Amino acid sequence: SACLVGSEMCIRDRWWSRVVEHVAHAVRAYWLIALLWIRAAMAYPLSFWTMTVGGILITFLDFVAIWLMFSHVDTYGGFTLREIALLYGVTSIAFRIADMLVGSVEKIGQKVRSGDLDAMMTKPVPVLVQLCADRFELRRLGQIAQGIAVFAWAAPIVDWNPQRLLVLVVALVSGVVIYFCVFVIFSTIQFWTTDASEFANAFTYGGNTIMQYPMTIFPREVVRSLTYLLPLAFVNWYPCLFLLGRTDPYGAPDWFRFASPLAALVLVGLTALVWRQGLRRYRSTGS
Repeated sequence: SACLVGSEMCIRDRWWSRVVEHVAHAVRAYWLIALLWIRAAMAYPLSFWTMTVGGILITFLDFVAIWLMFSHVDTYGGFTLREIALLYGVTSIAFRIADMLVGSVEKIGQKVRSGDLDAMMTKPVPVLVQLCADRFELRRLGQIAQGIAVFAWAAPIVDWNPQRLLVLVVALVSGVVIYFCVFVIFSTIQFWTTDASEFANAFTYGGNTIMQYPMTIFPREVVRSLTYLLPLAFVNWYPCLFLLGRTDPYGAPDWFRFASPLAALVLVGLTALVWRQGLRRYRSTGS
């Protein structure tokens, strides 16, 4: 009996060490590929900084539209401008980080059509890692900075304490994971369609746009869809309700405000299944 328990622990330890080894290998490979593109971008510093500043200005126009709307109203969906800015800031930071880290996976359709995916599959690096790191764009830091600036402007309306700060950090990390999964899931559809990037954008960029507004302006059915089908509401809506000391107007349980990590974990499992099925479906270009 003691020998059996010992062998089970040994197998578990070996399995865990292999998982850690694979993750470390993937992270290192991602960093090396991204570093190549960073060096290429920094070879032209004027172009890099021009594109970075341009990204800040373009994304800032999104919030300017919300700001102009409040020149005619005091509240929107029961939320003030700074409260909406809080929602905007949290979802923008999470989305822009995910977009910078894995947004290139949207180009999988191009890789399939051109046959480049065949070459990726021959390399000793996970295909998903190569796709995510391909053409890494450090200039997207400007877009992240814009989201941070809006959040910083809205932050004083929150009565901060250690618990709220922890909820914010967990929500941001979970939000990045959730958006990562959304990017991968809807990009994987291109294994079957070979060209559905615009369809994927409707859920990635479109999802981020929806989450910039309070859920009170949408029908209950939309809110349920964004909670149970595509859990984007856990990126900012439920955590921000806690930060603002509000209850959910649609009557969701209070523990939903802390459930962002659970939603992210479930979505990671679903993403892994979808990705494996998509990769198995791939039959090369035949060229």
